[in-house]
Amino acid sequence: QVQLVESGGGLVQAGGSLRLSCAASLSVFRIVDMAWFRQAPGNQRELVAGVSSLGTTNYADSVKGRFTISRDNAKKMVYLEMSNLKPEDTALYYCNARNGALAWGQGTQVTVSS
Repeated sequence: QVQLVESGGGLVQAGGSLRLSCAASLSVFRIVDMAWFRQAPGNQRELVAGVSSLGTTNYADSVKGRFTISRDNAKKMVYLEMSNLKPEDTALYYCNARNGALAWGQGTQVTVSS
């Protein structure tokens, strides 16, 4: 069974930075387009950033220029570097295949104080 384990969240002040990590126990990881999603209380889950199997990236408008997604196929890891964090970035962050087809992990909480 595929397992996704997110880590790296925490409490930071506005303007701060965090690096999220996602470990994926997926044998075909290298050919799967991956992404980070987030869900704030009362909101639907939204896609934050995606990285294709070839390394092409895309971002939600709200995080462009502040977040960077990357992947390490050898380690089966996906990362999200977040800088200039804003209170509206507060959410539970998850990684998954870009189409959300894998079982969701526990997520990692990011809280940004103003």
